[in-house]
Amino acid sequence: MSGSTSVVDALRLFDTCRVANAIETFDVRLRNEGYTDGSVRCLFPERSPVVGHAVTARIHAATPPPVGHAYHDRTDWWTYVKSVPFPRFVVVQDLDDRPGAGSFVGEVHANILRALGCVALVTNGAVRDVPAVRELGLQMYAASLSPSHAYAHIVDFGEPVDVAGLHVASGALLHGDGHGILVVPDEIAGEIPHVVVEMRAQERRVIDFCRSPEFSLEGLRATVQDLRGED
Repeated sequence: MSGSTSVVDALRLFDTCRVANAIETFDVRLRNEGYTDGSVRCLFPERSPVVGHAVTARIHAATPPPVGHAYHDRTDWWTYVKSVPFPRFVVVQDLDDRPGAGSFVGEVHANILRALGCVALVTNGAVRDVPAVRELGLQMYAASLSPSHAYAHIVDFGEPVDVAGLHVASGALLHGDGHGILVVPDEIAGEIPHVVVEMRAQERRVIDFCRSPEFSLEGLRATVQDLRGED
């Protein structure tokens, strides 16, 4: 399986830039698709890459409930989380007109997600309790921070979501690091590690030549042409 433990472990060895380069060689999608844009940032960029299967949800946070002071907890959401293969990568789309009015995940919810086998969270909304979450080891990507959860509540889960320019279906294989997050297509996931290693060897030839005393434009052109198989 593309998302098997061996594939997940192998993908975790590489950064998203190299994984993205490898995906491009298969021509399975446009080069401007399949990854997050700059509207979300990685809160712990110093950490190693994370790989997991998408656990999707959509929320609102800005509007009070029609009755009472809070929305009911959706404990059925936890059952869904457990149904997605481990490791799990939470993807939360904030549907408010002004995303980030309140935080869906803070210290308590982060502990719940870690207990449910989640390794990372991405949202176009807000998160909070960042120092406490850092200690948990849960990676987080968010568009903003908020001191309050406001009226954050789940609208639905398990459906496709759109976050930071990335369309994500439940169960999709995600790869993330300090650069951002991308979807690894199932049909090529097992081949990506080998391609990354090959491409890195080719890149190393160019880098080493650029750093060598023998560097010249003519030599650089010849090196690049040789790597491309050009006469």
